[in-house]
Amino acid sequence: MRGITAFSAVAALWLATASAGMAAVSLTVLCGADEMWCAAMKTAYEAKTGLEISVTRKSTGEILKQIRAEKTAPVGDVWWGGTGDAHLQAGSENLLEAYQPAHERDMLPWAQNFFVMSGGRSAGIYAGALGFAYNAALLRELKLPAPTCWKDLTDIAYRGRIQSGNPNSSGTAFTMLATLVQLFGEDEAFRYLAALNRNIERYTPSGAAPIRAAARGETLIGISFMHDAVTQRQVGFPLVIVAPCEGTGYEIGAVSIIKGTRNIEEAKRFVEFALSPEGQSTGAASGQNQVPSNAKSSLPVAAPDISMIKMVDYDFATFGSPDERSRLLRRFDAEIAATN
Repeated sequence: MRGITAFSAVAALWLATASAGMAAVSLTVLCGADEMWCAAMKTAYEAKTGLEISVTRKSTGEILKQIRAEKTAPVGDVWWGGTGDAHLQAGSENLLEAYQPAHERDMLPWAQNFFVMSGGRSAGIYAGALGFAYNAALLRELKLPAPTCWKDLTDIAYRGRIQSGNPNSSGTAFTMLATLVQLFGEDEAFRYLAALNRNIERYTPSGAAPIRAAARGETLIGISFMHDAVTQRQVGFPLVIVAPCEGTGYEIGAVSIIKGTRNIEEAKRFVEFALSPEGQSTGAASGQNQVPSNAKSSLPVAAPDISMIKMVDYDFATFGSPDERSRLLRRFDAEIAATN
């Protein structure tokens, strides 16, 4: 585990400085996936093409904010990874280029539906279910009951022992917010979030951070995508992964070409690689456990079987719209975040 942690730290440092020594960067990629996957994708693409690319890892909300701010002179060329509803929002704001990738015909039905929904501006690259995980060793030490449902997390026994992402910056956390609204109805969802808020120790900028904190025993419960918890468990952390009994939502991670890119042909080339079995295999190779979108790709052995999880019929069109997303975030800030 120390080796994995050290590698993660090196990967994060490398991603932050990767472009410093490059003579000629051919493409700038804004990466919303895990740091280790961002690094693996960069290495694989450069080996495939012989070109040097710049890859910067940020949370989904941070990438969306950057693309908006730079819309008249974009720095990034491709947005790879991160929750699909944010990609849909960027597309609806005319911040993304429409493109018909050759690999689209090999996509699984959920990815094909997402591509159509985006107006041809975003392609699905992976899927994963939302859930939470707890540190089993810490749970035994504290002699607390094991949570199995969303509503269990409001129990006073977990006061100050839960971490969740902040939906303003974390696509994972916005997926949670949208999921709860679809499960319980909006007003009941916000009553639930207010009760949960009393138990939240910290809202993190990144959606994967809560599960890492739970893995290390820094908190008891982390709310995140289940595949992120699987990755931590694979390297030996004592996590128990929970698909909430009421049902849950899911993400479609996406790839999009940023409108106004000056490297359009290379951006298209990157998208084709991201949608290919070769490109998608970089996920499993870097310890990720999402379900890949290409029907010809191999499923990671430890990937959660999303067909066995009780899922909401997630409404990407509604929760990917700028007006709905902004409205829900304003309500969250007014009613929830201000109290923690």
